[in-house]
Amino acid sequence: MDLEDIAMQLSNVDNNDLRQVAALVRQQLTLEQRVEDLAAELKRAQLDLAHISGEALPSLLAEHGLSELRMADGSKITVATVISASISRDRLNDAHGWLRHNGFGDLIKNTVAVTFGKGEDEKAQALVEELSENGLSVDQKEAVHPSTLKAFCKEQIEKGTEIPSELFGLFIGRKTTIKKGV
Repeated sequence: MDLEDIAMQLSNVDNNDLRQVAALVRQQLTLEQRVEDLAAELKRAQLDLAHISGEALPSLLAEHGLSELRMADGSKITVATVISASISRDRLNDAHGWLRHNGFGDLIKNTVAVTFGKGEDEKAQALVEELSENGLSVDQKEAVHPSTLKAFCKEQIEKGTEIPSELFGLFIGRKTTIKKGV
């Protein structure tokens, strides 16, 4: 498109249309800024909530020997132990090795996948058929499901079993929950 074509198109746009475009552009920019501000405010509120429910309130209740408290309005505050665990990529082999060595290898799901290059469709199909004939479905990947890992860690901790926390990204903390009164 050359400059004459552009000039012709612009001459066909009336000032009212341009005002509408400008108004919508301003409105979009305002909304984008508002969304950004609200996201930042939400992040701050989530951090404040995590501090109160995960540190300040459980510590204060623990100082008074309380794990549960009922308020005058009927609300019930409970302090519970929370456990989280995850296996990072750089510790995957060590963590899986520990699980296998300690008799927990059945937690690991093992999936196998085979990649073929261009023009190897026949080889791929032949392998799939061979594995299918043997009752196997192909696709390999080793992993422990996050929920399974969390439940396993909680169970072992409750039994008093020592678990290498660095291998499993283990976090044990306290958190309050509040159930509002009726």
